[in-house]
Amino acid sequence: MSKDSARRISAMNEDLLRPLVETSWRFWLLVAVLGSIVATGLGTWAYQMYRGFGMTGINMPIYWAFYITTFVFWIGISHAGLMIGAMFPIIHLGRPWLFFWLMPYPNQRMIWPNFRSPLVWDFFAISTYLTGSLLFLALPMIPDLALVRDKTTGWRHRVYGVLALGWQGTPKQWHRLESAMQIMAIAIIPVAVSVHTIVSFDFSMAPVPMWHSAIFGPYFVAGAIFSGIAALIIAMAALRKFLHLEEYLHPVHFQNLGKLLLMMSLLWAYFIFNERLTVWYGNASAEREVFLVTQRGAFAPLFWTMVVCNFAIPFVILSIKKLRTITGCVIASFTVVVGMWLERFLIVVPSLGHKYLPYTWGHYSPRPVEIIIVASTFAAMVLLYVLFSKLVPIISIWELKVGEHYVADATPRQFRRHLEPRVLGQQTDELLAHRTGGAEHGDVEGSHQIRWKTIR
Repeated sequence: MSKDSARRISAMNEDLLRPLVETSWRFWLLVAVLGSIVATGLGTWAYQMYRGFGMTGINMPIYWAFYITTFVFWIGISHAGLMIGAMFPIIHLGRPWLFFWLMPYPNQRMIWPNFRSPLVWDFFAISTYLTGSLLFLALPMIPDLALVRDKTTGWRHRVYGVLALGWQGTPKQWHRLESAMQIMAIAIIPVAVSVHTIVSFDFSMAPVPMWHSAIFGPYFVAGAIFSGIAALIIAMAALRKFLHLEEYLHPVHFQNLGKLLLMMSLLWAYFIFNERLTVWYGNASAEREVFLVTQRGAFAPLFWTMVVCNFAIPFVILSIKKLRTITGCVIASFTVVVGMWLERFLIVVPSLGHKYLPYTWGHYSPRPVEIIIVASTFAAMVLLYVLFSKLVPIISIWELKVGEHYVADATPRQFRRHLEPRVLGQQTDELLAHRTGGAEHGDVEGSHQIRWKTIR
């Protein structure tokens, strides 16, 4: 390894491990503020359980409102929001301490949950997605946790030693880790698609105006990708700013994500136009009423705000190269997050409030209890990110070093090959085998040994 590469790797260790070993008063202040908001939300939830659902604005015929809206929103944000979104079916229960009734557990009366209930579907979908997401997140963290273990002392060394699962960087461990990562990278895609589709079935399987539609499956999947990219851009910008990661999160990363966000904005506009056009042309009486109340009635301000946030602003900012900066991408992403929450709200409430018989129509307005609980989930989301960035390297150090090591020390011919879309493990093995001199292309053991020395 050249001296320049060694210096870069040493600086990389210092930059990316600094948040884990150094703590400022700003961190504790932020944790205290966010923790107080989350505690307020938990206290409000306890008060709601004590007083009952009469404290909320939920009433006949609108039995799904703020809570189910936020549940669908956080599931759409995907992996990070999954843990928070999983709470909302429980919050929505009148007796949440009996949440285990949703589980198909053996009992003396041989009474099992109603498998036709969307809540039961959500239980299986969320539990499967949560398990897959945790595995998908934990596997690439093992080498970095071992690195933190080797760089720290005292209680940190012991804690990270347990979390590293005995990782020593042996060829067998590298082979198994990469195999597991490749399997999870493939498996998580159908799991994610199926979960968002099942969440859409909560609506499309019900005979409710503008719900009973075959388009809801791909519509929800696209919406989840759309809001997930927006949340990712916001998280990256915040981490880049507050953790001083400018050397690792470059403007080109935001520009590429901005292009992807623009594509999803156009796809979202296609879905929303297709849905509205079908309803307008079909002219069914019940669906027409929902259509009119969202286009020109009481929900019209929310609907057109949604259109501006999800399409107009992102299209203007992200389609112009000069505006597609880090700041521009963050602004577009904030509007998308707001617009996607409004979209979920407009799916749930107007349709329930305007069913087939006019005498069953109703009105909904959120109460302070619902607003506080929903607002606390956003604070909980930020708090989880803050704590995660304090406990785990927020950027995969070993993958970054492998890429840095390859680009810095490769010959021009190898560098051109690096630009080709190849598997990371194959690139690394080929380069490290070449640089060892004694390891041939197929000498995986020699390449893995050199790799772990380089990463450490």
